[in-house]
Amino acid sequence: MPGRFANRVGDAQPSDIRRMSAICQEQGGINLSQGVCDQPAPEPVKAAAKHAIDQDHAIYTHLAGIRELRVAIAGKMAKFNGITADPDREIVVATGSAGAFFCVAMVLLEPGDEVVLFSPFYNYYVDTLRLFGVTIRFVDTKPPDWQYSSGQLASVFTERTKLVLVNTPCNPTGKVFTEAELHEIAVLAKRFNAWIVADEVYEYITYGAKHVSIGRLPEAAGRTITLSGASKTYAVTGWRVGYAVGPAELIHRVGVVGDLIYICAPSALQYGVTAGLELPESYYTEMADEYRRKRDLLVDTLESIGWTAYVPEGAFYLMADFGDRYADGVAAADEILKRVGVAMVPAASFYRDPHQGKTQLRFCFAKQMNDLEAACQRLRRLA
Repeated sequence: MPGRFANRVGDAQPSDIRRMSAICQEQGGINLSQGVCDQPAPEPVKAAAKHAIDQDHAIYTHLAGIRELRVAIAGKMAKFNGITADPDREIVVATGSAGAFFCVAMVLLEPGDEVVLFSPFYNYYVDTLRLFGVTIRFVDTKPPDWQYSSGQLASVFTERTKLVLVNTPCNPTGKVFTEAELHEIAVLAKRFNAWIVADEVYEYITYGAKHVSIGRLPEAAGRTITLSGASKTYAVTGWRVGYAVGPAELIHRVGVVGDLIYICAPSALQYGVTAGLELPESYYTEMADEYRRKRDLLVDTLESIGWTAYVPEGAFYLMADFGDRYADGVAAADEILKRVGVAMVPAASFYRDPHQGKTQLRFCFAKQMNDLEAACQRLRRLA
């Protein structure tokens, strides 16, 4: 070896999500571990991308993304999220919402800063934040309804708090933050002059609960960066087209950092996503209804074998507790995959304190119905 690796990466390893997906593929199982949205993308989205390829839209785009997409995002933000954004100054297209988050972190965070994060969390947040040498201050949310303590929330804000990260609807729990909760978070962010990063990539996937964008609240004005993208809404997780919306001065810097890291999001695919944003309201309603049916099938299956399923209000993940049937989540996931050929993720890796998730697994039900039905038939053999 020529020399040491950078300290920031430490002993970096793939996430449990990646690990279980790889083992599942090797064994030819049904993958309920990774949120891959294993179903067809809408035909207008695919057709627009194909047309863009045929028209040779293959060169670099503006570092903020093609203007047609930014204008479409601005229209969607006003109509759906209640947030007014200038497409030329306050919106940047990125390589997925994860790429947008990385660029935002590059712009805002320095070693010693503190970030407020709710647990359980999407572990890519924590892995990314650790690269920047920040301190993460966790707020626990607890099953079955994933509520948090207002006292704990207030206690984690300090003069070093740089930003608070809110994921709603939430991966992995499916929690949809209420307007009252978001107001409480925004008030604290304003009091401590902290930024708010809102990951809302599952915004259209809710089951009775109303999605509210924290960026529309008066207390959050001028300090909120809203992240979203096409991956989950249009089942194009591999396209890597997301975006960030926020104050112009910050968004400009996010675009510059993105240009340094990846130049631009895939040009032809941006045209496909633009077409997606023009789909009728019925598309989103039918999508959520279909996910609700899949959620209910998985909940019924897990309850039939004696597990406790924490029914999500949004997104397409479900946390479930298997009690004392296995030593821990890793043992459970490995044994179940070996025994019935269904992969899921040990939930401990999503928790501030892994012990809190020791007897839980996270399932993803973003599968085609026939595959999910087959997985549920296999899981019923665990009864």
